[in-house]
Amino acid sequence: MASRTATKDIITLRGSAAIVSEFFGYSANSILYNRGVYPEESFVKVKKYGLPMLLTQDEGLKSFIANLTAQLSEWLESGKLQRVVLVILSKATNEVLERWNFSIETDNEVVEKGESREKSDKEIMREIQAIMRQIASSITYLPCLEEACVFDVLAYTDKDLAVPFTWVESDPKLIANPQIVKLHSFDTKIHKVDTLVSYKNDEWDEQ
Repeated sequence: MASRTATKDIITLRGSAAIVSEFFGYSANSILYNRGVYPEESFVKVKKYGLPMLLTQDEGLKSFIANLTAQLSEWLESGKLQRVVLVILSKATNEVLERWNFSIETDNEVVEKGESREKSDKEIMREIQAIMRQIASSITYLPCLEEACVFDVLAYTDKDLAVPFTWVESDPKLIANPQIVKLHSFDTKIHKVDTLVSYKNDEWDEQ
């Protein structure tokens, strides 16, 4: 008689932190490419999440994103990370034009008791795919950025967290009366990530 072995997709705290921090790295690359913050020719195409994704070849940006994802992974494992915001600003005036907001809910029972959760890798990948498709199509629902831009990353953490010297206290870089587009979310069963983008209202929209 044929037998079948059932397997379970077990998600650990460390594994979930790795999934979420890697997602932030690919999201940052995709946002900076699709919003034209870095030149198109400085990115190469790779396959990830079953999709063609763009990764920067700019050494400074590669190093920044690698250090960022390593730090975020550490904070995610400790359950201390509440939100990450990628801010796009005008290079000339420093005015905030867009805020890509990733809010994180952590299952504190997993952090405190070292428990694991169950969810299939395929299901998590499908949820991330949906977000990545929305980022890639952002040109269809966001205003064109017609000036040179720079970016910054804000991390909202628990107040008792010791902040590394490479991070500094910052104002929230908010946009007055923004337009908001809510994107899809994904959930590892340990970390849930809700995504939205807010952007500066064009003056003619308000008339």
